[in-house]
Amino acid sequence: MKIVVTGSIAFDYLMTFNGEFSKYLLAEKLDSISVSFLVETLNKRRGGCAANIAYNLALLKENPILFGTAGIDFEEYKTDLENLGVDTSYVRMFSDSYTSSFFANSDRKGNQIASFYMGAMKYAKELSLEEFKDSNSTMIIISPNDPEAMVQYISQCKQFGINYIFDPGQQIVQLEGNQLIEGMVGATILILNDYEFEMFKQKTAKAEGEILSHVENVVVTRGDKGADIYTNGKEIHIPVAKIKKYQDPTGVGDAFRAGFLKGISCNLSWEEAGRLGSLAAAYVLEADGPQSHVFSQKEFLKRYNDNFGKSTSIASILTG
Repeated sequence: MKIVVTGSIAFDYLMTFNGEFSKYLLAEKLDSISVSFLVETLNKRRGGCAANIAYNLALLKENPILFGTAGIDFEEYKTDLENLGVDTSYVRMFSDSYTSSFFANSDRKGNQIASFYMGAMKYAKELSLEEFKDSNSTMIIISPNDPEAMVQYISQCKQFGINYIFDPGQQIVQLEGNQLIEGMVGATILILNDYEFEMFKQKTAKAEGEILSHVENVVVTRGDKGADIYTNGKEIHIPVAKIKKYQDPTGVGDAFRAGFLKGISCNLSWEEAGRLGSLAAAYVLEADGPQSHVFSQKEFLKRYNDNFGKSTSIASILTG
């Protein structure tokens, strides 16, 4: 299966606050917030939802197509992704813009407050998915991007008969309720974290049961509580993989999506695909950025076996 990853390509500026945000956010003053957090670290890392997913897929020996826009500062980043196995031929670079930037502050409990600068991502709506039309062997994931581009890609997937996964993520804030419904209806899979799922229900004015009636497969990641997959009237719980040492949560959801995509592209069961996602996420939690980790197939398989038990199908796709 050819995996096409649409979404943001960015540089991440990651900060760490050695406290808990919740202690400084006053419930009675949320309509007039004025608070500053003194951070102890600042690191610049490569990121962006689409690039993070593609990076992790490449570590899992897939050759995903990265589909997006970047600026004049992307050349070295692009070369390194290509060397890893990511197809960047569908990334359009714009000489009048810088690559998008993500500014994230994480507290010691893993909560995160972030802002995103669009940069070259504002041109994403100029790209078209038409080249992938009528391909039953192609799966497109529509991850956070310029909202107008996301709406356009949803329409194109439906028009051209392309299977797609809807991953609205942080852009739930920007997308209208009817746009979220349009993305959900027709998607092969809807994937969100638990906070985003609550926002999704609120913005669409649809209860959980209604959402499950509109999209056949829903995946909800729940942080240290694992993930839940709703499919064919069943709820499948995916446990977390054990981590060696916690570092930073940025990009953990993207890594889960990559592992999960690897699993479904290889026709694994939902349980095994979810566990691949859980383990890929663990590697990111142990790193200081969304693309700071590496692993071999042999190492990944050993950790899978240690966490979830041996599986001949997992062993086959990782070492076969």
